[in-house]
Amino acid sequence: MRQLGTLDSAFINLEHANTPQHIGGFGIYDPSTAPGGSVRFKDVIENYQSRLQKMPIFSTRLVEVPFGVDKPYWVVDENFDVEFHLRHIALPKPGDWRQLCILIARLHARPLDMKRPLWECYIIEGLDQIEGLPKGAFAVYTKMHHAMVDGSGSESFMAALHDLEPNPKKRSKEVVVADADKPLLAKPPGSLKMLRKATFNNLKSIYTLPAGTLKTTASMAKTLFSMATKKLPAAPGATPKTRFNRPVGPHRVFEACLFELADFKNISKTTETTINDVAVCVVAGAIRKYLELHDELPEETLACMMPMDVSARGNSKENNQIGATVCLIHTDIESHLERLYAINNSTREAKQFVDTPLAEMARIPGILNPWLAKPIAHLYADRQLTQRMPMGSCGAITNVKGPRMPLYSAGAKLVNYYCAGLLTPGTGMFQAVFSMNENITISVLADRDIMPDPEVYKQCMEESLAELKAEAAALKKPATVTALRQPPSVKKSSPASTATKPKRAAKPKKQPGPQENS
Repeated sequence: MRQLGTLDSAFINLEHANTPQHIGGFGIYDPSTAPGGSVRFKDVIENYQSRLQKMPIFSTRLVEVPFGVDKPYWVVDENFDVEFHLRHIALPKPGDWRQLCILIARLHARPLDMKRPLWECYIIEGLDQIEGLPKGAFAVYTKMHHAMVDGSGSESFMAALHDLEPNPKKRSKEVVVADADKPLLAKPPGSLKMLRKATFNNLKSIYTLPAGTLKTTASMAKTLFSMATKKLPAAPGATPKTRFNRPVGPHRVFEACLFELADFKNISKTTETTINDVAVCVVAGAIRKYLELHDELPEETLACMMPMDVSARGNSKENNQIGATVCLIHTDIESHLERLYAINNSTREAKQFVDTPLAEMARIPGILNPWLAKPIAHLYADRQLTQRMPMGSCGAITNVKGPRMPLYSAGAKLVNYYCAGLLTPGTGMFQAVFSMNENITISVLADRDIMPDPEVYKQCMEESLAELKAEAAALKKPATVTALRQPPSVKKSSPASTATKPKRAAKPKKQPGPQENS
């Protein structure tokens, strides 16, 4: 019997109409590499069918325990139809980038049908007016519930759906509905069977919960003691709230930038920081510019939540192998280089909390049974209780490592890929960094009321990288690097900074058809 783990259950319990708990992304494909120079929708369906046979989780659905007295189960969907999950659509003419972003935002805002396998996939044609794309290019957008997969798992999912060559050998069509490590039920368990198992699990928890609570309390005490004795850095304190901490509604916006990975590598090498630090610095600079443009930049630094891979702990019962930590992004520092070194220090400090209870706070909604956890989660969201919290992150930033070799799907070459995360109550922005081959993409998903002008935010990101590149190019080593790495007597600026504000982008005209953002 395949039952959800604690963290997987947490994402189910947190599901809300305004904050659906799925993640996703879309890739851009060049069909010229396919046999015959084109790809048919039928080819894509056959490709997915053959691949999904090797990934039984994608043909399973969720079964809730009666009365919500235990964690739900995964069972094979006896009515599974891959064509229900694969949809073929097209942008109306002219088919430009803005229209694609609006369509992705609309698709990503829609909750999944919780009675079916928790994923959907859309093949999107009509991208002919997007600059820089090959002729006839199409996009494939996929979304999956976070209970099924995390960032690392989505990388495996991408690998499973692609080939290393455009015309590989034919695969076997033998259906595989289970695997040895994680067996799945071919039929839903009966209510009485689930209730018996729930009774056993709840009785078991009576004995294990005190020991687990004691262990967690001891671990937390050890963490606090380490912080008091400075063996661990102090955790970030209260940070200012901004527009990104407003209540999250049901509508989304999406935007993304495509950069050359070489620029990030050069800055990283010159400044002796990491590529991740450079990406976070670009994001922090964009947030600073955007808030400054709206006259809302706080004098104090903001913080972001950063997911972390904890798969090294070896909890194979969970689909999700992630933790999270809060990291200061130093939006109070005007100089891009000084901000970069401050972020380098903050990210190194944040990583020291990976093995502490502070990195596992996301598991809490999954510890309680659904009958209690779901009403609490809905009360928290519906009553907008995040507004009463003393602090809050201005969003989330995740870094997903992509493939380092060309990938093909149904013969079409994957050109670029853009990630889309999820929002939580009181945190209205999620940014994802994805590197693949010689490119790096930074995507932003936000609440539409919180960020009504995503094209302006994109401009802020582009300017942030350009200015960071210019400062790094003028950097004289090693004396300047040594000086900047000293405990910051950094030069901070106020919201009244004289920095040049980005120009507002022209408001896009209202477009007819399915891409209209209503």
